[in-house]
Amino acid sequence: MNDFGFYCLTAAFVVTAYGLIAGAVAGRKSNPALAQSAENAVISAFLLIALASASLISLLVHGDFNNEYVASYTSLDLPIYYRFTSFWGGQKGSLLFWTLILSIYSVVVVFQNQNKNRELMPYVCSVLSGVMLFFLSLLTFVTPPFQTFQSMGLPRPPDGTGLNPLLQNYWMIIHPPHLYLGLVGFTVPYAFGMAALISNNLNPVWIKTTRRWTLVAWLFLTIGIFMGAHWAYLELGWGGYWAWDPVENASFMPWLLGTAFLHSVMIQEKKGMLKVWNLSLIIMTFEMCIFGTFLTRSGVVSSVHSFTQSGIGSFFVVFLGISLAISLFFLFRRLQTRQLEPEQRVTAFFSRESSFLFNNLLFLGIAFAVFWGTVFPIVSEAVRGVKVSVSLPFFNNVNLPLAFVLLVLTGVCPLIAWRKASVKNFRRNFLYPLMVGLLTVPVVVALGIRQFVPVSYFAGCAFVIATVVWEFWKGTRARQAAKGESEQDESFYRAFYMLVTANKRRYGGFIVHVGVVIVLTGVIGSSFFRTEQDFVLKPGETGRMKHYTFTYRSFGQRREVNKDVALARVDLYRNGAKLATMRPEKHFHFKSDQPQTEVDIMSQFDEDFYIVLVGWDEKQAATFKIYITPLVGWIWFGGFIMVLGTLFVMLPNRQRKALAKTVRQAQKHAA
Repeated sequence: MNDFGFYCLTAAFVVTAYGLIAGAVAGRKSNPALAQSAENAVISAFLLIALASASLISLLVHGDFNNEYVASYTSLDLPIYYRFTSFWGGQKGSLLFWTLILSIYSVVVVFQNQNKNRELMPYVCSVLSGVMLFFLSLLTFVTPPFQTFQSMGLPRPPDGTGLNPLLQNYWMIIHPPHLYLGLVGFTVPYAFGMAALISNNLNPVWIKTTRRWTLVAWLFLTIGIFMGAHWAYLELGWGGYWAWDPVENASFMPWLLGTAFLHSVMIQEKKGMLKVWNLSLIIMTFEMCIFGTFLTRSGVVSSVHSFTQSGIGSFFVVFLGISLAISLFFLFRRLQTRQLEPEQRVTAFFSRESSFLFNNLLFLGIAFAVFWGTVFPIVSEAVRGVKVSVSLPFFNNVNLPLAFVLLVLTGVCPLIAWRKASVKNFRRNFLYPLMVGLLTVPVVVALGIRQFVPVSYFAGCAFVIATVVWEFWKGTRARQAAKGESEQDESFYRAFYMLVTANKRRYGGFIVHVGVVIVLTGVIGSSFFRTEQDFVLKPGETGRMKHYTFTYRSFGQRREVNKDVALARVDLYRNGAKLATMRPEKHFHFKSDQPQTEVDIMSQFDEDFYIVLVGWDEKQAATFKIYITPLVGWIWFGGFIMVLGTLFVMLPNRQRKALAKTVRQAQKHAA
């Protein structure tokens, strides 16, 4: 099985190299047969990579400890589902998983475009093959996943090291695949953008073709980020969910740039503007996805999420440099021929075009701040020999003001008029929402909130929610009025349903914005008003914190297959009413020197009660750390709303499909 997997990867490397060359030559010489051959190479590479992946999964599940990777990330006592997830739990397997996802995406692209975009497809295949070739070269020559102890001249170990206890969590079964699906997914719009540049076919076709691909990648990356934050909240035992960790930032930066791209392409579609900007954005998004992969696998940053020190970092740096140089070469080449001139220009400061441009600049500003804060320790160590860490205050102080302006623009951008907004437009769209936002200030102050940042954010969130509600209300009433003049009157709910389903892209975007507002509300509440306290209690003793009382009932221990478990039982009361019996635990894995904290959380609408078992003595007196975090549950709920909104945007438009079908039938009849 090891030999079979190795030969599959080697064959995939050869086939992908052929696909890269064949696609480039086919595009240059307009050779349909060679273009078809390049597409066949992509399909063949997928089959070979899938066979190699299946081989490694089989070795992991069956525990073939002759394989070095299997011995490093599994063990005899590891449950079978964690053996399966070890596929992406280590560096070699995760690189193969990255390549597998890219090959799947590439095959789907080939089958989707068999009868369209034929001028772009040779170059699309070439670009996709080029990216795939880089990862296959790593897997074949640098960090092979099918390396055996026998080939290394070492004896086969009787058991493996086991999976990192931090990764033995159900969220880590589903979090990495979503993150990879997002990061890898941005390769597809990048490939189409590069194909448009190389082929000199710079009409908006590449934008329309890749809109859904970009949404898919953004959706998976969004889900992956929220899952990762939830995993950190549950598993790391520090009461938080985001620490501006370098690997957290590695996924956040492409998310920011991808979000900017999704907003700015609307301007190109509507007005023929921002052509250079959109190409630059998708290039930066792709490069940031590769940079994030480099951060997690090079060992240049210290993170609980990253892999160990590795020698592949230099290869990623070279690939980043080459891919960026090629991208910029073709971009500047088209700039010199003035092929990317905008069809219209921004004519007024107060217009939808300019507001979207400001929106993009803010996304870019936040992404740059996160990037600089992430790489500064690396730069300082390289220049001065001293690694200067960048702490939370830097990220918060820089990004909070930018994020607030971005929040306000979230309410303004979709509703402000095109070309130039009039006073009438402002009054009609923003008078009532602005009043709601301003009235929120005395309300939150009356509730006891005095800090400037939370008050500002809560007012901004109220303003955005009010703009969305007002827009839905106006649109529904307008539809009712229009129908009432020509046809039978519609009920409000019927008009609302027809309005929203007729323009899923617009109103789905509003739903996403509502989700963003809910998330920001949770972030501000949990960041500014979290309280924490340590307690040392003996069995039977009671502690008090805010409106909670908790009684430490007992302490116990048990042995499981691969670990010892210590746990405490704590009865939790709120305002005298019992809520639950909490069971915080401490796990001692036999194959790990570090104990693992397993917290217990009582989640409620307004706040979470979060308890950590820190330690105990021989008399069973236990030390607990308790966090009370307001509104943290809103973050997960808001993320769920964002996902629903994105899925709604991606639903097919039946009216447009029916129109397209009618046009095709008419063309067929005419032919």
